[in-house]
Amino acid sequence: MEFSPNVICGEVLPASWEHYQQDQSYRGYWGEPPSEYWDLIFPLCEEMKSDFEPIDWIELDVWLDFDPFIGFDEKALGEHNAELERWFDRQLTTLDSSVLPFNSAAWDYVTKQKYLWLKKINPQSHLLRYACRHQIMVQRIKNAVKKHSGKRILCVVGADHNHALYEGLVSEREIQLIYPLR
Repeated sequence: MEFSPNVICGEVLPASWEHYQQDQSYRGYWGEPPSEYWDLIFPLCEEMKSDFEPIDWIELDVWLDFDPFIGFDEKALGEHNAELERWFDRQLTTLDSSVLPFNSAAWDYVTKQKYLWLKKINPQSHLLRYACRHQIMVQRIKNAVKKHSGKRILCVVGADHNHALYEGLVSEREIQLIYPLR
Protein backbone atom coordinates (compact mmCIF):
# COMPACT_ATOMS: atom_id res chain seq x y z
CA MET A 1 0.00 0.00 0.00
CA GLU A 2 1.62 3.22 -1.19
CA PHE A 3 -0.03 5.52 1.38
CA SER A 4 0.82 3.27 4.34
CA PRO A 5 -1.46 4.81 6.99
CA ASN A 6 -0.64 4.63 10.68
CA VAL A 7 -4.35 4.80 11.52
CA ILE A 8 -7.50 3.75 9.69
CA CYS A 9 -10.80 5.38 10.64
CA GLY A 10 -13.81 3.36 9.57
CA GLU A 11 -17.59 3.34 9.44
CA VAL A 12 -17.89 1.09 12.48
CA LEU A 13 -19.71 1.80 15.73
CA PRO A 14 -17.41 2.10 18.76
CA ALA A 15 -19.43 -0.61 20.56
CA SER A 16 -19.03 -2.97 17.60
CA TRP A 17 -15.27 -2.34 17.57
CA GLU A 18 -15.10 -3.13 21.29
CA HIS A 19 -17.05 -6.37 20.73
CA TYR A 20 -14.77 -7.28 17.83
CA GLN A 21 -11.67 -6.80 19.98
CA GLN A 22 -13.15 -9.27 22.49
CA ASP A 23 -14.42 -11.76 19.88
CA GLN A 24 -13.23 -11.52 16.28
CA SER A 25 -16.19 -13.60 15.09
CA TYR A 26 -18.60 -10.89 16.31
CA ARG A 27 -20.50 -9.47 13.34
CA GLY A 28 -22.52 -6.72 15.03
CA TYR A 29 -26.10 -5.72 14.38
CA TRP A 30 -27.63 -6.32 10.94
CA GLY A 31 -24.20 -7.47 9.79
CA GLU A 32 -22.56 -4.18 10.83
CA PRO A 33 -19.83 -3.45 10.14
CA PRO A 34 -19.90 -4.58 6.51
CA SER A 35 -17.92 -7.70 5.65
CA GLU A 36 -15.08 -5.73 4.06
CA TYR A 37 -14.01 -4.67 7.55
CA TRP A 38 -13.54 -8.30 8.70
CA ASP A 39 -12.24 -9.51 5.38
CA LEU A 40 -9.96 -6.61 4.43
CA ILE A 41 -9.63 -3.65 6.77
CA PHE A 42 -9.19 -5.27 10.19
CA PRO A 43 -6.63 -7.79 8.80
CA LEU A 44 -4.84 -4.91 7.02
CA CYS A 45 -4.62 -3.00 10.31
CA GLU A 46 -3.13 -6.07 11.99
CA GLU A 47 -0.70 -6.72 9.12
CA MET A 48 0.47 -3.10 8.96
CA LYS A 49 0.30 -2.63 12.74
CA SER A 50 -2.02 0.32 12.13
CA ASP A 51 -4.47 1.52 14.75
CA PHE A 52 -8.17 1.44 13.98
CA GLU A 53 -10.59 4.16 15.07
CA PRO A 54 -14.36 3.56 14.79
CA ILE A 55 -16.19 6.69 13.68
CA ASP A 56 -19.78 5.67 12.94
CA TRP A 57 -22.82 6.76 14.93
CA ILE A 58 -26.39 5.58 14.94
CA GLU A 59 -28.89 4.89 17.69
CA LEU A 60 -30.20 1.41 17.01
CA ASP A 61 -33.30 1.75 19.17
CA VAL A 62 -34.67 4.60 17.02
CA TRP A 63 -32.94 4.17 13.64
CA LEU A 64 -35.89 2.50 11.93
CA ASP A 65 -38.26 5.12 13.35
CA PHE A 66 -36.43 7.67 11.20
CA ASP A 67 -36.70 5.85 7.89
CA PRO A 68 -37.07 8.59 5.26
CA PHE A 69 -40.19 6.95 3.82
CA ILE A 70 -41.96 6.12 7.08
CA GLY A 71 -45.64 7.04 7.17
CA PHE A 72 -46.19 7.07 3.42
CA ASP A 73 -48.96 4.97 1.88
CA GLU A 74 -48.09 2.04 -0.37
CA LYS A 75 -48.40 4.03 -3.59
CA ALA A 76 -46.18 6.90 -2.39
CA LEU A 77 -43.73 4.42 -0.89
CA GLY A 78 -43.43 2.70 -4.26
CA GLU A 79 -42.87 6.02 -6.01
CA HIS A 80 -40.23 7.12 -3.50
CA ASN A 81 -38.39 3.81 -3.71
CA ALA A 82 -38.42 4.00 -7.51
CA GLU A 83 -37.01 7.54 -7.37
CA LEU A 84 -34.35 6.39 -4.90
CA GLU A 85 -33.33 3.70 -7.42
CA ARG A 86 -33.10 6.37 -10.13
CA TRP A 87 -30.83 8.42 -7.88
CA PHE A 88 -28.59 5.40 -7.42
CA ASP A 89 -28.50 4.88 -11.19
CA ARG A 90 -27.46 8.54 -11.57
CA GLN A 91 -24.70 7.98 -9.04
CA LEU A 92 -23.47 4.97 -10.99
CA THR A 93 -23.13 7.04 -14.18
CA THR A 94 -20.25 8.88 -12.46
CA LEU A 95 -18.07 5.83 -11.87
CA ASP A 96 -15.83 6.47 -14.89
CA SER A 97 -15.07 10.03 -13.78
CA SER A 98 -12.26 8.91 -11.47
CA VAL A 99 -9.54 6.28 -11.29
CA LEU A 100 -11.19 5.04 -8.09
CA PRO A 101 -14.94 4.45 -8.46
CA PHE A 102 -17.17 6.15 -5.87
CA ASN A 103 -14.35 8.62 -5.20
CA SER A 104 -14.97 11.72 -7.27
CA ALA A 105 -16.45 15.19 -7.34
CA ALA A 106 -19.02 13.89 -9.85
CA TRP A 107 -20.17 11.13 -7.45
CA ASP A 108 -20.35 13.65 -4.61
CA TYR A 109 -22.37 16.13 -6.67
CA VAL A 110 -25.07 13.58 -7.51
CA THR A 111 -25.00 12.21 -3.96
CA LYS A 112 -25.57 15.67 -2.47
CA GLN A 113 -28.53 16.16 -4.82
CA LYS A 114 -29.94 12.79 -3.73
CA TYR A 115 -29.77 13.77 -0.07
CA LEU A 116 -31.34 17.17 -0.74
CA TRP A 117 -34.24 15.26 -2.32
CA LEU A 118 -34.45 12.96 0.72
CA LYS A 119 -34.41 16.01 3.00
CA LYS A 120 -37.46 17.39 1.17
CA ILE A 121 -39.23 14.03 1.61
CA ASN A 122 -38.56 13.80 5.35
CA PRO A 123 -36.60 16.60 7.10
CA GLN A 124 -36.59 14.82 10.49
CA SER A 125 -35.13 11.67 9.01
CA HIS A 126 -32.48 13.71 7.21
CA LEU A 127 -31.56 15.52 10.41
CA LEU A 128 -30.95 12.32 12.40
CA ARG A 129 -29.72 9.90 9.74
CA TYR A 130 -27.50 12.30 7.80
CA ALA A 131 -26.83 15.68 9.42
CA CYS A 132 -26.32 14.52 13.02
CA ARG A 133 -24.62 11.31 11.98
CA HIS A 134 -22.16 13.13 9.74
CA GLN A 135 -21.43 15.77 12.36
CA ILE A 136 -20.56 13.06 14.88
CA MET A 137 -18.48 11.12 12.34
CA VAL A 138 -16.53 14.30 11.50
CA GLN A 139 -15.94 14.98 15.20
CA ARG A 140 -14.70 11.43 15.74
CA ILE A 141 -12.24 11.91 12.87
CA LYS A 142 -11.06 15.18 14.45
CA ASN A 143 -10.65 13.36 17.76
CA ALA A 144 -8.61 10.64 15.99
CA VAL A 145 -6.39 13.33 14.44
CA LYS A 146 -5.74 14.79 17.91
CA LYS A 147 -5.15 11.36 19.43
CA HIS A 148 -2.75 10.35 16.65
CA SER A 149 -1.09 13.72 16.05
CA GLY A 150 1.40 13.70 13.18
CA LYS A 151 0.26 10.29 11.93
CA ARG A 152 -1.07 9.37 8.48
CA ILE A 153 -4.79 8.60 8.73
CA LEU A 154 -6.96 6.89 6.12
CA CYS A 155 -10.74 7.22 6.46
CA VAL A 156 -12.80 4.41 4.94
CA VAL A 157 -16.56 4.97 4.72
CA GLY A 158 -19.43 4.27 2.38
CA ALA A 159 -19.28 6.52 -0.68
CA ASP A 160 -22.47 8.38 0.24
CA HIS A 161 -20.59 9.85 3.24
CA ASN A 162 -17.59 11.18 1.30
CA HIS A 163 -18.95 14.64 0.54
CA ALA A 164 -20.16 15.28 4.08
CA LEU A 165 -16.90 14.21 5.67
CA TYR A 166 -14.88 16.22 3.17
CA GLU A 167 -16.98 19.32 3.78
CA GLY A 168 -16.67 18.84 7.54
CA LEU A 169 -12.88 18.49 7.46
CA VAL A 170 -11.62 20.63 4.57
CA SER A 171 -11.36 23.82 6.63
CA GLU A 172 -9.39 22.18 9.45
CA ARG A 173 -5.92 23.73 9.33
CA GLU A 174 -4.19 20.90 11.17
CA ILE A 175 -5.46 18.31 8.69
CA GLN A 176 -3.82 17.79 5.31
CA LEU A 177 -6.85 16.41 3.50
CA ILE A 178 -6.35 14.47 0.29
CA TYR A 179 -9.63 13.84 -1.45
CA PRO A 180 -10.52 12.49 -3.86
CA LEU A 181 -7.85 9.84 -3.53
CA ARG A 182 -5.50 9.54 -6.46
